[in-house]
Amino acid sequence: MKRCCFGSTTRRQVFLATLITCLTQLLVASSQDLPPLVGDGVADDTTALQTRLDASLAAGQTLRLPAGRYRLTSPIVVPLADHGPFSLIGDNATLVMSAPGPAIQIRGTHFKSADPQNVASRVWQHERMPRIEGIAITATHPEADGIEAAGTMQLTITRIHIRQCRHAIRLIENNRNVILSECHLYENTGCGVFYDNVNLHQSNITGCHISYNDGGGIVCRQGNVRNIHITGCDIESNMAPNRPATANVLIDCSDSSHGTGEVAITGCTIQHNNPSPDSANIRIVGKSTPTTKQPLVREGNVTITGNVLSDVQVNVHLKDCRGVTLTGNTIWQGYRHNLLFEGCSSLVLAANNLDRNPRYDYGNTADANNSVVIRDCEDCTISGLHITNVWRDPAGLLLENCRRIHLSDSTIFDCDTCGVWLKNVSESYVHDLFIRDDRENGTSLSLRTTGGSELTLRNNVLQSERTE
Repeated sequence: MKRCCFGSTTRRQVFLATLITCLTQLLVASSQDLPPLVGDGVADDTTALQTRLDASLAAGQTLRLPAGRYRLTSPIVVPLADHGPFSLIGDNATLVMSAPGPAIQIRGTHFKSADPQNVASRVWQHERMPRIEGIAITATHPEADGIEAAGTMQLTITRIHIRQCRHAIRLIENNRNVILSECHLYENTGCGVFYDNVNLHQSNITGCHISYNDGGGIVCRQGNVRNIHITGCDIESNMAPNRPATANVLIDCSDSSHGTGEVAITGCTIQHNNPSPDSANIRIVGKSTPTTKQPLVREGNVTITGNVLSDVQVNVHLKDCRGVTLTGNTIWQGYRHNLLFEGCSSLVLAANNLDRNPRYDYGNTADANNSVVIRDCEDCTISGLHITNVWRDPAGLLLENCRRIHLSDSTIFDCDTCGVWLKNVSESYVHDLFIRDDRENGTSLSLRTTGGSELTLRNNVLQSERTE
């Protein structure tokens, strides 16, 4: 007798039970009188699409959306707790949101941490890993968003395109373990990815193009946010000249009782555009709401490594941050500054290349100053900087009103006015700097020291030096 390929009697019973369940769900779904989807971009497909989504949730099926343009006049609501789990996969399908609010609104019930002890059984049964893949979203209403999520566990959004909305992806209230990958978030009037006063730990943004979003590329404001990982992305020109200052990556802890920390930005190209006033590639405002025990709260624990940064007013702007590591980056075309650090502590700045490459001598690139300014900072280690051709600014590297700074092993060439200016720097150690100006008619000062106390200078290779 031939042995059954399904093995034991128990396995056969499980297989048959599962098959019967699936067939029953298919029969239930097919027996419903579903309104037709038109998909011509003109007819209102809201009711038809919502009905199909509800039916797919009830049957535990993936909703597969065929090619077409589906106009919506209200959000498609995904109530995860009612049925679930939820998966939406498109085949050249576009949602056209013609009303305020998100095209897709995902609502879960998980408002706790990601600790398994805090995840209810209904979340694992009905709500885990809501998934959206392979669709496009656009809008004809100025207050329309792409996707909004609240109360989710393991939200996974991949291979989507969102354009001409307000915010492309908006995360609100509480979410945990979010993954965004291989997405194109392009030409929206608000943010590409918006952490909007959200309680969110563990989020990964990987392999995405996030460009031409007027309100910022990846923006985190207020909330309680930890573990943002941004890796292998191209993030460009996410600011508009006529809008308030933002950044390609903006983390703003102002007015937050918990702040944002534990952030890694690695292996990205982040650039454009310098015409926008106060534009920045990475801007982190770390000062959050003070407490009785901590009158000054500096958020941080941030790593910025292996990125290519260019063509904005300030490439990296850190204000009131603590515990930021900036290593192994290539940085140029900072029209005001390549780096601007204000009121920070415990910074590690090492092995970054800040060169003016003649290859980029076109347009208005000569207007870039490219300086490094570190002001009102303390307890910082700075080494291995390569700075060249800082023009017009007081120094290639200016340290002002700083204390307990360890500056070493850096190269500063061909800068206007001064290579390094230590202005009111105290209790600090500066050594093994190599500073020269070998340009034709170059007369800049190598090292200038003004004020300060307990400043140790050793083993520096200089053409000229002045102490005031």
